[in-house]
Amino acid sequence: MDVSQKVLVSKWASRFISAAIVQGALATGLTLFWVIGQLGFMRPEFSRVIAFGSAGNWFTVGYTTYLIVGVMGVAVTALFYHYIENVLGKPFKGVANTLAWLHLILMNVGVVGATWMMMIGGYLGGAAMLPVEVGGRGWNAGQVHVNIFYGIPLGYPTWIAAFIFVLAAGVLLGGLAYLLTWRSKT
Repeated sequence: MDVSQKVLVSKWASRFISAAIVQGALATGLTLFWVIGQLGFMRPEFSRVIAFGSAGNWFTVGYTTYLIVGVMGVAVTALFYHYIENVLGKPFKGVANTLAWLHLILMNVGVVGATWMMMIGGYLGGAAMLPVEVGGRGWNAGQVHVNIFYGIPLGYPTWIAAFIFVLAAGVLLGGLAYLLTWRSKT
């Protein structure tokens, strides 16, 4: 087989593509849950929470960020690994390989944790602010902050920030893995 027929396999690109497929499946499942919930079992409906705005904006921010970072960002990251492994012909080994594992794990855990906490808190907060007649509680912003956003240990904002830190740590460690491998002799 000559070089033009050789099949190039990038183990790290494959791992990140697999993670992006899982994230895409989760996003599809979430979307179907909300659409089906809209038809009857969710009260108040997600569309009301989104349309009302206010605390419900966190739901929209979380969902959009999840699609961009959790699905698309993880998929695009595979291209970086493919470039280094296949175009440059440099395998990730030793410390760089460990850093790549940390990148994969921390990035995915961080993005799911941060964005799903935003979606849950945003939905619950937005729903509580809606009028009682449509399934809400009629709460004001202060009541939502006390009873929902800080109604769990340490509060949603603290957990969201912690997961964003985990995500950022993963991305930084992955960047270090890129640099170590890029600059390696082999």
